[in-house]
Amino acid sequence: MAQNKQGMMSEALKTEIAKELGFYDKVQREGWGGISSKDAGNMVKRALEIAEQGLNKTKK
Repeated sequence: MAQNKQGMMSEALKTEIAKELGFYDKVQREGWGGISSKDAGNMVKRALEIAEQGLNKTKK
């Protein structure tokens, strides 16, 4: 039975962050599996920062 591997981040958010962090060109060439674990970690870190900023705005 095949499992649906749905990520937590939307494609749009992943793309935006990859462009911001400077490795979107690699994603275009090799796909998401081609990025380094360091880049993936930085992408998650940035996504958490964005989410935290959104939460702080809603709390005010």
